[in-house]
Amino acid sequence: VQLQASGGGLAQPGGSLRLSCSFSASIADHYPLGWFRQAPGKAREGVACIPSSSRGRTFYVPSVKGRFTISRDNTKNAVHLQMDSLKPEDTAVYYCATAQILMYGSTCLTPPQYDIWGQGTLVTVSS
Repeated sequence: VQLQASGGGLAQPGGSLRLSCSFSASIADHYPLGWFRQAPGKAREGVACIPSSSRGRTFYVPSVKGRFTISRDNTKNAVHLQMDSLKPEDTAVYYCATAQILMYGSTCLTPPQYDIWGQGTLVTVSS
């Protein structure tokens, strides 16, 4: 399966963007899905994820909790990241990813466990 991320761009502080990640083939619900970001000079970090057998549960890094929402669209083979109340510190290249292993709970926020990555999409938050 291949992942294709889109939706990045320039937003003003307090604004919104919606990132989308489309899959070339369906991904079974028992595999995790995640959004990650990497700012210049910083390590890649987990932003939001849907764990294996999620039952609707999602996990977020504390800095985006309450502002970002991850959602899965099985009918369109896609996962989205709605980003609201954007801050300059949200500026980064954002990546979507999945893995061919099971991940439960907040472990789905851990980048090294993912082995299938989409190309990044740049998000810049600036006035």
